[in-house]
Amino acid sequence: MKLRNFGKTGLRVSEIGFGAWALGESWWGKQDDGESLKALHRAAELGANFIDTAQVYGDGKSEKVVARFRKEWKGELTIATKTAPESGAWPPSPYDQPAIAFSAAYLRKNVEERLRNLQTDCLDILQLHTWTRAWNKNPEPFETLRKLKQEGKIKLIGVSTPEHDQDSVVDLIKGGWVDSVQVIFNLFDQEPVAEILPAALEHGVGIIVRVALDEGALTGKYDRETKFPAGDFRALYFRGERLGRVVKRVEAIRKDVEGSAFSLTQAALKFSLSHPAVSTMLVGMRNVAQAEANLAVSGLPELPPELMAKLRTHNWRRGVWYPDHW
Repeated sequence: MKLRNFGKTGLRVSEIGFGAWALGESWWGKQDDGESLKALHRAAELGANFIDTAQVYGDGKSEKVVARFRKEWKGELTIATKTAPESGAWPPSPYDQPAIAFSAAYLRKNVEERLRNLQTDCLDILQLHTWTRAWNKNPEPFETLRKLKQEGKIKLIGVSTPEHDQDSVVDLIKGGWVDSVQVIFNLFDQEPVAEILPAALEHGVGIIVRVALDEGALTGKYDRETKFPAGDFRALYFRGERLGRVVKRVEAIRKDVEGSAFSLTQAALKFSLSHPAVSTMLVGMRNVAQAEANLAVSGLPELPPELMAKLRTHNWRRGVWYPDHW
């Protein structure tokens, strides 16, 4: 497993991290805790030392499973979690107020909950789970997080980009408000190359990549007849004509990858690792087999320039697909 610098923090993290959303069962169906723990152990054995979880992943269940694992594992780990806004729309409306969505009292209470769930005295990384550019001129929540950092409750402060307007966090990077940014960067969504990734590199901010496989689409395992279980996030994400559109584009990528030394999944993951600003890339791993397959990508050679050039042509300005009730 290759290690990378986490911005200018001094941390060295595995370039592939463990995405723990499915461990909380919310939106991804039933998940056996025993399988989750086996997957976490196998990932750690293979060198993954970075785990990402969140308050909303099963209302804290994912955090609690990760905490169980940390007690069992003797090696060094960096665990990032996220705090959701207390109120308002998700993603935030431009009329929402940061002092209400992330009030000082709420953040303090929420951080204590994250500490309890993760069974620790200090959070490695606390990320605000969403943001809006409407708050950039009044980033009050980060003032509170800085105080919590000074009090020893948080080591590093981060933010997870709003899917519809990822560039809204660039001002936070340039203003020195964050140690890390979690961003969508994959074969379809390459826009971060324009602003976020260069800004992070310039200012020493760690980049955590999420959705590298576009919720599984870039593995090539879906076809036009794929059905997702009721309550599964993907049933909403790929609803209607969306699945057919995605499958068509994935087939085009597969043709470009054919004849190379990489599978479709491997090429997609290596692409998301390709920018020098990227510190770690999250991949969901629900069992040992997934952990072994995904983490093996770190040991593969870099994508050749001619394949990279082809893959860049698959940038897709499709906008963002939100479930109707978000």
